Amino acid sequence: MDRIAVLVVDDEESVRTFLAELLGNAGYQVRCASSGAQALEMLQGGSFDAVLLDVVMPEMSGLEVLRHYRGSGGAAPVIVLSALAGADDAVRAMKMGASDYLSKPFGNDELEDVLARALGTRAPARQAAAPAPVRPAVAEAVENPNEARVLISTSPAMRRARALVERIADTDVPVLLLGESGTGKEVIAREIHARSQRRNKPFIKVNCAALPGELLESELFGHERGAFTGATAEKPGKFELADQGTIFLDEIGEMAIRLQAKLLQVLQDEEFFRVGGKKSVRVDSRVVVATNRDLEKEIALGNFREDLYYRLNVVAIRLPALRERMEDVVPLTDHFLKKYGKHYIHGVSELPGEVLRAFTEYDWPGNVRELENMVRRLCVLKDPTLVLDELRAGRAPASAPSLPTSYAGGDDGAPPPPTRTPEPEPVRPPPTASVQVLEMPARGGAPVPPTVTEVPANHMAPRYSNPFDIPQPPPPPPSMPVAEMSLKDIGKRAAMLAEREAILAMLQRTAWNKRKAAGKLRISYKALLYKIKECGIIDPRASAEF
Repeated sequence: MDRIAVLVVDDEESVRTFLAELLGNAGYQVRCASSGAQALEMLQGGSFDAVLLDVVMPEMSGLEVLRHYRGSGGAAPVIVLSALAGADDAVRAMKMGASDYLSKPFGNDELEDVLARALGTRAPARQAAAPAPVRPAVAEAVENPNEARVLISTSPAMRRARALVERIADTDVPVLLLGESGTGKEVIAREIHARSQRRNKPFIKVNCAALPGELLESELFGHERGAFTGATAEKPGKFELADQGTIFLDEIGEMAIRLQAKLLQVLQDEEFFRVGGKKSVRVDSRVVVATNRDLEKEIALGNFREDLYYRLNVVAIRLPALRERMEDVVPLTDHFLKKYGKHYIHGVSELPGEVLRAFTEYDWPGNVRELENMVRRLCVLKDPTLVLDELRAGRAPASAPSLPTSYAGGDDGAPPPPTRTPEPEPVRPPPTASVQVLEMPARGGAPVPPTVTEVPANHMAPRYSNPFDIPQPPPPPPSMPVAEMSLKDIGKRAAMLAEREAILAMLQRTAWNKRKAAGKLRISYKALLYKIKECGIIDPRASAEF
């Protein structure tokens, strides 16, 4: 029997390599395309059973590829992937014929589950893997979603959380996981499942923040054929797929009020109707939910149902932020070094003491997920000193590689790249402000002195002769008056304004070549696109005035 052929389309080489290795080990035959044009050429000349398609790509977006492919009669299931695209793109993709939608980062089992569902009853036989060397349990997290994750922690707060998990795992009560993003709520959810009597049944995860209400309802409860435009076949929902197992609803605080009522019905009656359905569907699924919001405040604001809150809050487990358990930083760092040492050849095997000390002094606003991404970045770049100055300054790296992650420590919903806390800027006289654009030298090269670029301070200045140097509109105003903003929000606003001016200066220097500008600013292309949108920067080439 021929292996199932999957085409991976992504402009980032690291993502293509990751997915090719992951799916190859899962038994799929994988080919890769680095651009939309190459993907269409390969789809015309070859036969593929499924397509994994990134949305944000230069020259030709994933949505354009999907439109051309469906327009030419292509019928293979297409699963759309994106870290930066919003809900509108998800809706457009589904209406254009996408089979499913995944937000980066996503877990290995989540991707395989979506692929298997898109392919129907077809599923590859997993290739036999060589036996792995035995390692101490505390040093490695288990990759099988139906096995317990090892919680790498020595802190009293995490020990209490682990003890509570052991006590309630074998019951069927709903569990509410509380904590900041990146604290490991999904790890706990999977451990609850792995320690329960449902361990040999499915564990299904749904990110309630990743999809708009219309798509989320269909994702959770399924739909009948013809229920809405694009519903060409009957589709079971995640609750049906989790029958006899566990369903994990991440970011439950983002769920629309209307859907909360339907979820409450499922919890009370264990039955629901598919979208467009006339017959009720009965399920037996244990529900575990997670949120980084204060649900009691959301109830007071009218954003969350009080009856649903009490139905979910039978057992609540709060996970402390990493800054509240700094004794775990060193063992977690060691674990992630070993983990990514297997993925990246000749990666960093251990960190210099100076870098490790900086790790223990950093505040980790992104919690365990940020620590993991930092270690992964170090393994890729193979030069720990590149992040040392940023750590000492109390800043996170400007960008981490945009990769799907197999670590279950995230409340996935692709977070935007972290903003950096700005250093105080000296007051500069009008009418211009000097922005220093730092170009990083190649490894081993001599430092490059900063280039000072004059940026117009008055946005009503005369039109430039070079259309790429046209003054930009003012930055987006703050959501509230400055007098009512906290010091933290003021810092974030100042950081955004500083980044906006630096990005504008580099775009003007590179004649608005975004890929070249991203390279000089040492951030990923997609991170730059996000920043351009966030800062309200307008590409003059798209303006009708030129």
